[in-house]
Amino acid sequence: MADTTTPPAGAGSAQDRAAEEALFYHEADLNAAWTGSRLAMGGLSFLFGSFLFAYFYLRAVNSNHLWHPPGPRPHLWTGTLIMALIVASAAGHTAVLQRIKAADKKTWQRGALVALAFGLAAVILQIWQLLNLSFLPGSSGFASVFTGFYPVYLTIVLALMIWLEILLVRGSKIPAISFVEQPPTYAGAFTVQRFQASLSAFAATWNYLAVVGVLFWVLFYLL
Repeated sequence: MADTTTPPAGAGSAQDRAAEEALFYHEADLNAAWTGSRLAMGGLSFLFGSFLFAYFYLRAVNSNHLWHPPGPRPHLWTGTLIMALIVASAAGHTAVLQRIKAADKKTWQRGALVALAFGLAAVILQIWQLLNLSFLPGSSGFASVFTGFYPVYLTIVLALMIWLEILLVRGSKIPAISFVEQPPTYAGAFTVQRFQASLSAFAATWNYLAVVGVLFWVLFYLL
């Protein structure tokens, strides 16, 4: 989390109170970015955990041998490509994340654009796969969990890509030097610190979703 910057005391008591209030809300924003992303990952864990429970429960019960009867299956190459795109997006963004802290904003922007393109490509490919399944959603327990999980997962991935696009727009308005030298105004310093907090929160959440994608790829395509 970025360090906070304490504004100097003003000449009068009203200015002092205004400065203290601005600092309070600034620190609250920084803490909200960190706490909010961790709470989001916790909530998503319960959401994805419900699909994980359904997968193993229906597989163990296997009522009327309808968990995964012989027949059409999702294409391994499609699922593998989707998973690879998401992992490459998360890993690539994490790799260039440190560059922005060294005032190399252009490298981060290029890496973030590639990560955005990979993430959107994964969403588009997943939509295509769901529209061209070779089995009906309710034809088996496996099919039900598969067609329940992936629409939810790709919606969350799309939301993360929108978040990344917003960060790219916000970052384009901040001079690169501001990431290594404190801006001349406290408003500028606060803007940089809030951006860094949001960027760190995004990176943590995106890496989490990549791990979830790998887990369910193993369950749906390898087991």
